[in-house]
Parts: sequence; C-alpha cells; structure tokens
Amino acid sequence: MSESGDKLFFDTIGILESQRNRYPLLFVDQITEAVPGKSAVGIKNFTYNEWFFPAHYDDEPNVPGFVLIECLVQTFIMTFLSIEEYRGNKTNFLGIDNVKFRRKIVPGETMKISANLKSFKRGIAIGTAEGEVDGEFACCADFTVSLPVVFDKFVPPKSK
Repeated sequence: MSESGDKLFFDTIGILESQRNRYPLLFVDQITEAVPGKSAVGIKNFTYNEWFFPAHYDDEPNVPGFVLIECLVQTFIMTFLSIEEYRGNKTNFLGIDNVKFRRKIVPGETMKISANLKSFKRGIAIGTAEGEVDGEFACCADFTVSLPVVFDKFVPPKSK
C-alpha cells in the first residue's frame, strides 16, 4: 500500500493484507486508487494462463460471469477495507442486484473496475461497481456486503 494525498494504492501484497480472498479466487491485480469510505478503482489483467480459460471454452475462451462478479466485488470491498480499522477483516455477501453483462472479455484484455460506496452503516456496505475494457462498458452490479466484525454487534441475542 502506498499513499498519495487522500488516495491509496494497493499492489497484490497490499490487497492480500486488506481482504481475505486468496489464490485461486483473488482476482484483482491492483487497486490503483482508493478513497477510504468512498471509492476504489481496480485492475484485472486476464491472460490465457488463468485456470478457468481452458474449460470456458477451449474453442472460444472468455471470462466466466462469476469471475467478473468477483472482480467487481473485490474492488467494491476495498472502498471500506481501505479504512485502517477494517483492513484484513472478513466480508460476507448479503445481496447482488442489477447485474449486467454487455461485453465478452477474452485472454489478453484488461478490465478496469470503478466502485463506489453509497452507504456504510452498522457493518453493512451498499454500493456499485462497473467494469470496462478499453473504455467500453463490460459489466456492472450493485452489492450489499456485511462486515461481520461490525455487523455482529447489532444482531440481537438469540432467545432461549
């Protein structure tokens, strides 16, 4: 992680220190810009060496939808995991809405992901992320993600 004014940069090591995703499910290569509590911009470089390309599909390799969703959400969670007190904590999906796929992504392409945090209250983060390739819209989704270290404090105790 490095800092430039109020914007942060995370290389792969910085991302690993900030979130719990690991190989083979860590997809974001860099967070080129994070404004803690507001936004994040991530980069994913796709090469044919990715484990999913030979199976999806051998005659026309392209990135599976679940990988695109993971790229989007991994950038989105950096909008709040870039806040020092939350760095390295576990996150959980609560909802994915308004998913759109508009462009096939193939080996050799780079997706730029822009994420915005709309709300972060009681350990629940709500926001959106959008991916583009060469300036062309590729995919987007709205996310609701919990941060259990905060969220669990607001869950009522179970009655006996």
